[in-house]
Amino acid sequence: MSFPTAASTVTSTATDMATETATRANGTQGTRRNRAPGAFTDTGGRRAAPWRLVVRYALLLAVLALMTGPFLWQLSTSLKGPHENIFSSPPAFLPGDPTLGNYERVADTIPVWDYAFNSLKVASANVITNCVGAALAGYALARMRYRGRRAATLAFVLAMLVPVEGIFIAQFTTMRELGLNNTLIGVLLPGSVSALNVLLMRNAFLSLPHEVEEAAYVDGATVWQRFLRIALPSVKGTLAVVAIFAFMGAWDDFLWPLIVLSDPENFTLTIGLNYLHGTFANDERLVAAGTIIAVLPLIALFACLQRYFFRGVGEGAVKG
Repeated sequence: MSFPTAASTVTSTATDMATETATRANGTQGTRRNRAPGAFTDTGGRRAAPWRLVVRYALLLAVLALMTGPFLWQLSTSLKGPHENIFSSPPAFLPGDPTLGNYERVADTIPVWDYAFNSLKVASANVITNCVGAALAGYALARMRYRGRRAATLAFVLAMLVPVEGIFIAQFTTMRELGLNNTLIGVLLPGSVSALNVLLMRNAFLSLPHEVEEAAYVDGATVWQRFLRIALPSVKGTLAVVAIFAFMGAWDDFLWPLIVLSDPENFTLTIGLNYLHGTFANDERLVAAGTIIAVLPLIALFACLQRYFFRGVGEGAVKG
């Protein structure tokens, strides 16, 4: 019986690899030859009918107009002068005499920058508490072994099913008993850790391979070292999602600050903007300018974190 030598094995392997490479190259060249010079293709390189591409782009443009149209209309209204008719028919989208005077009038009508600073303090603290608390709780639910882990996960899921409006009375009573009524801490505390963010972090940690942490455990790494040096850097995308959700939730919140706050000095921006339309002011230009002021921090935050926001698909991948 004759056994294949190492040289013959290497030769046959190289021959197989060359044959496979040539087959792929011929298939690619054949695909390129079959593709017409002016043919329409999709992202996979397959030919697509022109009418399908027209329908796709028409739907995308319709969704884009539906999502960005109100914001652009508010921006246009905030830049229109006092002598322009914002209710003209047909409506004029572009301002004929653009001006920034409406933003100055907002600052003259209400202390908008003080309200914005209060909202910024609450939203920034909410981001920190949610990122830290959700990361710790999510890691404990995903990686640690203890009794009652499934019950704790179920408790977070059930917490998402409770309407927020149904617990406002209990929250208000709690804040009053703690002496936190009419304070920014009372605004922050009920939403400091969201159940949704905890479950998001749990799913992100579950997607990480166990072999990496097991190797670190064999090398003598503690739980905190595995959490801070291995698990947490691998879920930056989900942390960005948690940060954006936490900031938006605290910045846009209106009902709970309206209930717990009574001193105008502690009002957040959403409550303060309510004074722009009512008994003492009813100018749509002022309302539009205040809306743009409230939206700009959200746009800036998303612009800074969008690189991490869209990394959810690759979460948990091991980098060499």
